[in-house]
Amino acid sequence: MRRLPTLLLLAFGWMAIGWSFTILNLALGLCVAWVALRLAGASGLLPTIRLWPLIALALLFLKELALSAVAVVRIVLDPKLAATPGIVNVPLALHRDGEIALLACLITLTPGTLSVDLSPDRRHLLVHALDASDPAGLRRSIAEGFERAIMKAFP
Repeated sequence: MRRLPTLLLLAFGWMAIGWSFTILNLALGLCVAWVALRLAGASGLLPTIRLWPLIALALLFLKELALSAVAVVRIVLDPKLAATPGIVNVPLALHRDGEIALLACLITLTPGTLSVDLSPDRRHLLVHALDASDPAGLRRSIAEGFERAIMKAFP
């Protein structure tokens, strides 16, 4: 019963991927999710997931996606708008590979930013930003935004 929120989240994710919200597809999604959770649990790969913080992370991503898309459109449409592209070294508080990979993906999926490289010690992520005029602000935004939300969702 502890894994019910995760099971439901995976099943609805299954339905969303196929964009088919039928009872049959829900049943299939529940079966696939159950098998995936059993296999992951048996191998010790299954992290602890907190459902509400995970939903908050998804909403944060959607918000950042919209705000970044608007900012990129402004830069593209107004060539006078000063944009200073650059690469910023972002220190990481995350330690697990899956969490770091999720952060890198969220950064890359957000318009105007791209995860470039991870340091060998996994303590710093290089991020290319379309507007890197405020590197400290970018670091703070990532740490207080995506990184904090990931830590809450995967304790």
